[in-house]
Amino acid sequence: MHEHSAHAEHVYTCAQRNSAAASSPIVASWRRCMTMHQLAPEEEREPLRLTQQEFNAARERSSQLITDAADELDRLFTTFGKAGCCLLLTDHTGIALERRGAACDDKEFHDLGLWTGTVWTEASIGTNGIGTALADERAVAIFRDQHFFCSNIGLSCTTAPIRDHRGQLAGALDISTCRDDANEMTLAILSQTVREAAMRIELNLFRSAFPGARFVMVPSAGGSAHALLAVDRHDLVLGATRAARLALKLDDRRIAAGIPAADALNESRGSQEEEIAEAEKAALLRALSRSNGNVSQTALALGISRATLHRKMKKLELH
Repeated sequence: MHEHSAHAEHVYTCAQRNSAAASSPIVASWRRCMTMHQLAPEEEREPLRLTQQEFNAARERSSQLITDAADELDRLFTTFGKAGCCLLLTDHTGIALERRGAACDDKEFHDLGLWTGTVWTEASIGTNGIGTALADERAVAIFRDQHFFCSNIGLSCTTAPIRDHRGQLAGALDISTCRDDANEMTLAILSQTVREAAMRIELNLFRSAFPGARFVMVPSAGGSAHALLAVDRHDLVLGATRAARLALKLDDRRIAAGIPAADALNESRGSQEEEIAEAEKAALLRALSRSNGNVSQTALALGISRATLHRKMKKLELH
């Protein structure tokens, strides 16, 4: 119990300081817990647990997230599940929707509240990976005594937020462990793994939101492979990942207005007449490709005469 009282005193002391260390994201979270949520680090508290009806409703609201995250959860469990780690997928409010863990660890994680139907927010359980990642909208790693409550200082967790096709928070992916031999290096490795998995889930959500669309990779300053546009058959932007929105300064209003992908990407443009000619040329090239260059078959497919097709090809310099 001395360890718990020392931790509580440390939290109070750091939260009251104005030093550089006291301005860290962890201490900022401690302050939120005390001032916004009226929590005390020495409290004995478990995460809020939903009723079955509330839990079922939460899963229904996030059904697409659960579907698109399933393979990543299974893959992570195969790698880390037998190493004393628990995996949680939550919605944007911190409700644990899905869980993966080894049966031999179930009791320990259940007692801590690392279970489906619990609510991991800062308001519910103080500074923690899920709640703090959602509050700050960034990936975080909370190592042992960086947790707010004394009852959680044996826990280490790393969490990455997950964004939907509009770049809005959809949920979070968390790996937690109670292993005594877990250290900050281990947590750093887990953190990178969680961030990469969360990004793959985001891409799954993006693709699911725009079935049948073409996806265009956007050149970005960081060279991110996650900066994508969803584009329809008319080259109009249907959607953009958060990375693409930041790179191209796109928002819902510009996308809803119907912006051409070429304009969003700032590609050089000719006159309207040149654009129409290029569009016709592209259509003819596609038709010729589908018939392996056979002019007669192409003309038949387009519903025009062979002579008309030859004239168009000559005009567009396709001969």
